[in-house]
Amino acid sequence: MAEALIETHDGQKLAFRDTGDGPPVVFIHGWSLSGEIWREQVACLAAHGHRAITYDRRGHGHSTKPATGYDYDTLADDLAAVLAQAGTTNATLVGHSMGSGEIARYFSRHGGERIARTMLIAPTTPYAVRTADNPEGTDRLIFDHLVTALRADPKGYLAAGAPGLLGQAAAPETVKWALDLAYQADPGALEECVRAFTETDFRSDLQTVRVPTLIVYGSGDMPSMQANARRTGAAIAGSRIEVYEGAPHGLFITDRERFNKDLLRFVRS
Repeated sequence: MAEALIETHDGQKLAFRDTGDGPPVVFIHGWSLSGEIWREQVACLAAHGHRAITYDRRGHGHSTKPATGYDYDTLADDLAAVLAQAGTTNATLVGHSMGSGEIARYFSRHGGERIARTMLIAPTTPYAVRTADNPEGTDRLIFDHLVTALRADPKGYLAAGAPGLLGQAAAPETVKWALDLAYQADPGALEECVRAFTETDFRSDLQTVRVPTLIVYGSGDMPSMQANARRTGAAIAGSRIEVYEGAPHGLFITDRERFNKDLLRFVRS
C-alpha cells in the first residue's frame, strides 16, 4: 500500500492510500469517518486483482483541517483532484452516506469524467431538508438541534451515534475502532459538513449520473435514510437498488462478507 498526500486546488492536503493493481475502485467515506473505514473492502479488492484507492475528506482523518471548504462544490473538486493525481480512468466510485453527495456533484460539475460506474451506500441524497417543493424532507429544526448537540459535546455525539452506524450488537472493539477514526475529525469541520449534506439540493445533480449505478441500504437504517435511497434510485435513470435486511447505516462493516461479494460482482459488471 502506497500512502501519500494529494494537494487540492486551494492548497489543502488529503491523506491518500493506493493499494493493489488493476481496474480502480475509489472510495468516499461517510461523515466523521476516514478512508481507513474501508479496510476490509480494500483488502478484498486487492486480493482479487483490483486497485483500491481511499482518501480522507478535508477536515477528517489525517487530512488537513481548514476552517472552510466544506461545501459540495469544493468537496467534489477535492474528489476530482484525487482522481486526476492518481491517474485513474474507467473507475468505480463507491460513496457512503455523505460521500454520495460528492459523487453526485462530481458528475454535474466535472461531467463524470474517468468514471465507469457508481455505488451509493445509504445515501444522503437527494435533498434532506423539507421545503415546499420537497415535502419528503425533514424539518430544518431537527438538523439545527443535531448541530447544537454536536457543538456542545462532539465526542459524546459521535459515541451516541455508533449504534446507528454499527447496530446494537456490535463488538466493543469494532465500536472503538470506528470511534477512534471519527475522533480524528475536526469538530468545526463536522458541523460544517452536517450543514452541507442536509442543506444541499442534489436533485438536479443526480440526473447527470449516466453510468451504471447500484444503490445499497439496510432496512435497519433510519426511515429517512431508507427513503433517501429509494428517492435517489428514482432520480438516477437505470439505477438498481439492493436492500440488506436488518442492516444498519454501516452495512459494509456489519455485513461485509455479503457486501464484498456484491461489490466485487458490481465492479466487474
